[in-house]
Amino acid sequence: MSFLPRLLQRRRFLAVMGAAGLAGTTGVRAQAQVAWPSRPIRMIVPSAAGSGADLLCRLFSDALGQALLQPVVVDNKPGANGILAADQLVRAQPDGYTLGWMSSSSTVVNQAVQPNLSFDVTRDTVPIVQVGAGGIVLVVTPDFPARTLQEFIGVVKAEPAGRFNYASWGMGSTGHLVMEWLKARAGLDLRHVPYKTMPQIYQDMQGGNIQIAWVDVSSSVPLIKAGRLRALAVSGTQRSPQTPDVPTLTQQGFRFDADAWYGVFAPKGTPAPIVAAVNRHVRAALVAPELRERRLALNLDDNTPQRSPEDFARTVRDDLKTWQTIARESGVKLDT
Repeated sequence: MSFLPRLLQRRRFLAVMGAAGLAGTTGVRAQAQVAWPSRPIRMIVPSAAGSGADLLCRLFSDALGQALLQPVVVDNKPGANGILAADQLVRAQPDGYTLGWMSSSSTVVNQAVQPNLSFDVTRDTVPIVQVGAGGIVLVVTPDFPARTLQEFIGVVKAEPAGRFNYASWGMGSTGHLVMEWLKARAGLDLRHVPYKTMPQIYQDMQGGNIQIAWVDVSSSVPLIKAGRLRALAVSGTQRSPQTPDVPTLTQQGFRFDADAWYGVFAPKGTPAPIVAAVNRHVRAALVAPELRERRLALNLDDNTPQRSPEDFARTVRDDLKTWQTIARESGVKLDT
């Protein structure tokens, strides 16, 4: 028996889409009689397979598919720090058959550092439901001579300028912004090396090609617990459940109040009944015991408010302002 209630296993949400929820007038009467979903749903994720975002997306996509009695197919679209995936999402038909498992990095952070993007996350998407709120993690290789953030700062300052490089998953990514923000406050000189995917960062760290990186808190857990990476700090407002010994930036003297998150989005114009159904089913999955345990195992916090699409949209707007401030203070602005 699945962790979802038996009723959800047997029921399909039927959204009768009236003329007000459809674009155009041709065929409206026929379309209004079509049940949603009547075919598989595509879930775009702006990360490579095996990344933290991908692992979490697959958990919730499976749960959503069980509730809707249609497969939710994960479509990995890494690259350009999530811009490629976000662009595909906003250009998709707003019919409920294309959704996006997006992160704060691929949405509000991109918007903050690249204000001239061809799309605007607050204008061209429908935030449906937030999943998680936390941070990213600063890791070093085991041979790096520091076990705390203050020791890390001391080691970097003791070496010639530019001696160390650090990795993130792209120019303008959350990892890029947080490190540039920290550099400005701590007086550090580190060179940024942008990667396309998280697995590539781990591969190069294990191969000795780079010693420092900001990475996600999910995919890094096995390497941290195995001693193959050492975690020094978390950027969010709280410690992560699987790495409770890793203090936040704020707890180590550098106040940082911005959280990272994941969330489900749809293209602008997606009918409200579909948005409401996805919100309801994902929220049900958040509190299902089996999925909760698996989510905690991936280091995603258990404190996500069970909120409406309107609440999540407000978070997106507020966080965009926060990251615009961080981008300005870190000096990161990318041309588009």
